[in-house]
Amino acid sequence: NLMLPASCSSAPGEGAWLRASRRHPSLPSPSVCLFLFFFLLLPSLLCQPLPRPLRPAFSPAPQRHFPLRCLQISSFANSSWMRTDGLAWLRDLQAYTWRNDSDTICFLKPWSQGTFSDQQWEQLQQTFQVYRRSFTRDIREFVKMLHIDYPFEIQVSAGCEVLPGNTSESFIRVAFQGRDVLSFQGTSWVSAPDAPPWGQMACTVLNQDQGTRETVQWLLHDICPRFLRGILETGKSELEKQGQPASVTSCPPLHSGLHLGSLIPLLDTVKPEAWLSSGPSPGPGRLLLVCHVSGFYPKPVWVTWMRGEREQSGTQQGDIVPNADETWYLRVTLDVTAGEATGLSCRVKHSSLGDQDIILYWGEIESGPSWEWEETVLKHRGRDWGRGGSGHTQDGGNEAPYQEG
Repeated sequence: NLMLPASCSSAPGEGAWLRASRRHPSLPSPSVCLFLFFFLLLPSLLCQPLPRPLRPAFSPAPQRHFPLRCLQISSFANSSWMRTDGLAWLRDLQAYTWRNDSDTICFLKPWSQGTFSDQQWEQLQQTFQVYRRSFTRDIREFVKMLHIDYPFEIQVSAGCEVLPGNTSESFIRVAFQGRDVLSFQGTSWVSAPDAPPWGQMACTVLNQDQGTRETVQWLLHDICPRFLRGILETGKSELEKQGQPASVTSCPPLHSGLHLGSLIPLLDTVKPEAWLSSGPSPGPGRLLLVCHVSGFYPKPVWVTWMRGEREQSGTQQGDIVPNADETWYLRVTLDVTAGEATGLSCRVKHSSLGDQDIILYWGEIESGPSWEWEETVLKHRGRDWGRGGSGHTQDGGNEAPYQEG
C-alpha cells in the first residue's frame, strides 16, 4: 500500500516514497491523524510523486492566477456514524469531487489528472480505501483524548498557488464547527487565536512528530506546486477562456436532484433558493442570523438583512463561492440581541428573479428548503469558515442523516 514517507527532510523521489511505504505498512496513529486525514483524503490533488520531473520549459501558466483550493468536510453525529466528502477547484472552476459513498475521486474536467499516470492514480485510490476504513477509528481516539462532544464537524482547507518567478505559496488550515482551530506555519502547527482550549493541546501532540511535520512541508511546498503546474499545463486552453461556465465531465450528481452543470451553458439565468438558520451564538443573549442563498447564475447578486425597508448596517457578507454544479452560493449574517430579531428579514435580488425579490422573515422560516444532506455538505457547510462566521447550520428540526464512512 502506498503511504506517505515517515520523514521528508529532503523531498523524496518515487523510489524513496515506495521504500518508505514498505517500511511503514500500518496507518498513522491518532497523534498525526488530524493532518493526514486531509492529505490522504485527497492525495490525488496534493501528495502524489510525479512520474518524471516536469519539463523546465513547460507551457507557461495563464497570466491570471489559479490557486488550487481543496476542501474536506467530515461530520460526526456520534461515535458510530460519520461521513466525509471533499471537493477541489481552481479559482472558481471546480475540477474534482469525492463523495462519501465512492471509493474514487471524480474528475469534472478532462484535464483533471494533470501529468500523472493511470498507474499512480490507481495506487493512490487503493490508499484512499485503506485509509478511510481506519479514519473513523482514529478520529474517535482523538475525540477521547481531547474530550470533544458529539456531534461536530471538521473542515480542512488546503492548497497552493503558483506565483510569477517560479515561486509559490501554500497553506493548510483546520476548522472545528466552522471556526479556525489550527494551521501550519513555517515548520509547525500553530493554534488559532480564538481556538478552544484543546486547540493548543492538539498542536502539541501534532508537533511531537517531526517526520509528519517534514512531510507537511514537503507536500505544501514541493508536491502541491508541482501538481498545480501540471494541471495548469493540461488545462491551459480552458483556463485561459474561463469566464463563462464550461461543460463538465460526466459524474454522478452530488445530490439526487438535477445536475445543472451540463445545462447552464444553455441558460441565461438560474434562480436562487434561500433559507435562514442560526449560527453559533456570538455571546450571552445574542443571536447570529444567517441567510443562505444558493444555486444562482450568473454570479452578481444582492443580499442583505432588512427591518422594513431599512438595510441593517451590521450585515456581514461572505465571499460568493462556487457550488459543485457551477452555480453560486452566498452566506450573509447579522449579529443581534435576542429581542431585536423579531421583524427582521433577508432580501435577495438577482437577475433571474426580475422584480420578484425573495424576502424571508426571521421566525417564520428557519430551515433549509427540503435540502438533502449530500447537497448541503458540499454546497453550504464550511464554505465560509474563516470569513467571519460558521457554515454549521443549527436548525433543530432539520437534522441531517449521517452515513458511516
